[in-house]
Amino acid sequence: MDRTERFYRMDQLIKELGVVPRQTFLDALEISPATFKRDLEYLRDRLHAPVVWDAEAGGYRYDKVPDGRFALPGLWFNEAEALALVTMEHLLSSLDKSGFLGPHIAPLRAKLNGILGAGNAEADEVRKRIRLLAFAPRKLSLAHFEAIGHATLKRRRIHIAYYARSTDAVSKRDVSPQRLIHYRENWYLDAWCHLRNDLRSFAIDGIRELRVLEEPAREVKVAALEEHLATGYGIVRGGDVKLAKLRFSAERARWVQSEVWHPEQTSGSDPKGRYTLELPYRDDRELILEIMKHGADVEVLAPDDLRTKVRDAHVRAAALNG
Repeated sequence: MDRTERFYRMDQLIKELGVVPRQTFLDALEISPATFKRDLEYLRDRLHAPVVWDAEAGGYRYDKVPDGRFALPGLWFNEAEALALVTMEHLLSSLDKSGFLGPHIAPLRAKLNGILGAGNAEADEVRKRIRLLAFAPRKLSLAHFEAIGHATLKRRRIHIAYYARSTDAVSKRDVSPQRLIHYRENWYLDAWCHLRNDLRSFAIDGIRELRVLEEPAREVKVAALEEHLATGYGIVRGGDVKLAKLRFSAERARWVQSEVWHPEQTSGSDPKGRYTLELPYRDDRELILEIMKHGADVEVLAPDDLRTKVRDAHVRAAALNG
């Protein structure tokens, strides 16, 4: 058995027998006296187990604790699993540039350090050798995020005052939250909007006011969510589904052909090495921004209205920078 399993077994023996002789531990765990000594020190020093030697009873037992109970923290993780969690915790901390998850991540980090040991070299290497750089995350309210998360899981409606950047206006509405989405460094809420009587996506940083209501949330089937919210490209959705056809230069193809823009995209290369990408979209605003970042290395082949909008955007950009 691995070390974590031994800790579990030691804890179990003490709770079952009350007082456990050292030889009982050695026989049950099939370990040497030296290994038992190291495990015992780890339990006491890092996991704060109140294990004491009772000379009169001739064995080890738990000392008295304030509430009469003791549980080993994070006992269901072995060291390899805990190290994987350290990596995820580190990546999550790197994403949290706005700091709203900080109060919740700190206790997790403390528990993981308790499992691995505060001076664990591997955990230190994870935090030193892996970096995740977030680009342009927007600030949001921790109170709003927590309330939305609670309402989403408890299936409650919420009342929001929402600022839409596209119209520069604030509207008030009741929505039934369906799921939270982290997309391109920012958080969004997919919800049924009772004002528009339809599914909508809301940027959480655009929520100015929020109140959790007593009314139960309207349920939307997962299939309907996927059909409406995952059909088109990007987070902005609305209108009929269209098919964009883009052709990238042979040089740009070296990068783009490895990218997944949409789960239902199709692609191919021609004899000149140019890369053609076709993908569905509903609202073209975000897609146009993505196309334009490739400059002269991409051509919009279809549809005509998307081609015209991209061309006009390049003309305006050229006029501004001419």
